[in-house]
Amino acid sequence: MRRAAKERNAFSRRAALIGAGQALVFGGIAARLYNLQITNHSKYALMARQNSISERLVAPERGLITDRFGVVLAGNQQHWRALFMKAMAPEPNAVLENFYALVNITSAEKARIARDLAGHPGYIPVLLKDYLDWQDMAAIEVNTPNLPGVIVEVGASRAYPLGPVAAHPVGYVARPNQEEAQANTVLALPGMRIGRAGVENEQDTVLRGVPGFVQTETNVHGVVVREVAQDSGTPGENVTLGLDAGLQQLAVQSLADNTGAVVMLDAVNGEILALASTPSFDPALFDTGVPTAVWNSWMTDPRHPLLNKATCGLFAPGSTFKPTVALAAMKAGTLTADTIHTCPGYLKLGSHVFWCDDHAGHGAINVVTALQVSCDVFFYKVALDTGIDPIAAMAHRMGLATDLKLDLPNAATGLVPTHEWAREHRISWVLGDTVVQGIGQGYTQLTPLQLATMMARIASGNEVQPHITRRIGGVLQPASTTAAPPLNVDDQHLAIVRKGLFEVVNTPNGTGYAARLLLPDVQMAGKTGTAQVHNNTSTQERDNFNDMQLAWAQRPNALFIAYAPFETPRYAIAVVVEHGNYGAQSAAPIAHAMMTYALQHDPAGRDTPLTGPLQTATPAPPVTGT
Repeated sequence: MRRAAKERNAFSRRAALIGAGQALVFGGIAARLYNLQITNHSKYALMARQNSISERLVAPERGLITDRFGVVLAGNQQHWRALFMKAMAPEPNAVLENFYALVNITSAEKARIARDLAGHPGYIPVLLKDYLDWQDMAAIEVNTPNLPGVIVEVGASRAYPLGPVAAHPVGYVARPNQEEAQANTVLALPGMRIGRAGVENEQDTVLRGVPGFVQTETNVHGVVVREVAQDSGTPGENVTLGLDAGLQQLAVQSLADNTGAVVMLDAVNGEILALASTPSFDPALFDTGVPTAVWNSWMTDPRHPLLNKATCGLFAPGSTFKPTVALAAMKAGTLTADTIHTCPGYLKLGSHVFWCDDHAGHGAINVVTALQVSCDVFFYKVALDTGIDPIAAMAHRMGLATDLKLDLPNAATGLVPTHEWAREHRISWVLGDTVVQGIGQGYTQLTPLQLATMMARIASGNEVQPHITRRIGGVLQPASTTAAPPLNVDDQHLAIVRKGLFEVVNTPNGTGYAARLLLPDVQMAGKTGTAQVHNNTSTQERDNFNDMQLAWAQRPNALFIAYAPFETPRYAIAVVVEHGNYGAQSAAPIAHAMMTYALQHDPAGRDTPLTGPLQTATPAPPVTGT
């Protein structure tokens, strides 16, 4: 009995101990469950969601760039690409090796992928390969279980329907470099591009848009099961330019194989209607990557296809500078409409002879006739009487050698020298320097855009400011609607210069007579120019050497500037043909074709495009002189 009682007591103690242990264990489990499910429910629910739902940012669609009538100049086209989310892959290196075994990736691309993986945050996908073909996509899809974290999606690349025709004004985009991506993680998104030139660069922030996101559900192996949510983000704003695609095409076609530039402005509000530079390039190559051979060909081409000659090319203006010299002299009081200078065909200054283009001389002439026949001697004398500083001051007022605040990047300022500039550059200024500035030679360097601006200001009498952007997001920009302030140049002086420019084109003795318009009841005013780039010897100058005998790169540049209609100006143009010799021969016919097209189609006066194919402008009459 006593033994049985002892056994019962021992069992009771063991049972109590076991029960207490069980109660302690289950109590701990209950407490843990309470902590997980009640106290920290929100925290662990979020962690569980993150374990199964992955979210990644996606690049927004870049805004369109169109001409004034909606013709797309820069758009987007779809393609397939492969991305990699490192956080979704248990063994990232193994996944990459599997991917490389399926899809051809260069060693340079592998190095770039490694840099991106090391430098980008986890929520930024890394581009593995752009522009997948069907074979690549099939290989990836078949091997999906071995590629956790690899995503195939539709991307967008930049497309330029007019290609080289509008490359310089529109510009191009390229992938951000490593420094840019690290400074702004949004730029690290696959598909994000940065504008590197032209409007793409100037309006880059407007065109980019705001990124969106994609949420996907993945299984325990990192394989995407389904897409949970998607927000494509906010597309970039569309940008409408003042360009007319028809005029732009005609400008490039008219330049043909020549090296040069054409700029046409709305002479009332300054909108750029055409801005062409030749030779040009394919801007789409920068989005995908310029092949080494192509890049090397660009770099070694003496015609500099990447340079926007219309805004960045600096040229001696030659005789197209004479209207500004005349205005400066009239303002300074050294020239009037009745002033007569005699041209014997040369001007002798000390021991040096400065020849006129017509060695026989023009005789006794006034400023209107001097512009009409482009007499060099007349303007040699006017420049000497006036001085370089007043000429430079008037040049700046006319939009020359000054910052025009253009809404395109890297526009050149140019130069019209002054005595102060000469002192700063340790140049001993002599009278001969002033003489040659009077005909737009010497140190004077201007852009075609500035010459077109000068012509618009002469035509309108207002301080016209050139600009290329017309609308952003459908909103008409103030520059296109705000009236230009008065030029603050004497109206009578402008009238005298305008008369001379009229006679250049519309009288048989005018140097630009061959380029006169053949339209009824409308005339064009203009000025020819021939600017030397090679210093002929004194013997060659005396003998009126034919520059066409020189090598191409040493021949003079040909220029022509104009505006029309003469009575109610609306269009101003500047044409430069590098090494085209005489402006009347090479540049004036281009201006004639452009102005005829503009007056027939009137893009500045319309809000809607004309229907039908691009019409060919009336050709210029045969050239009969220089």
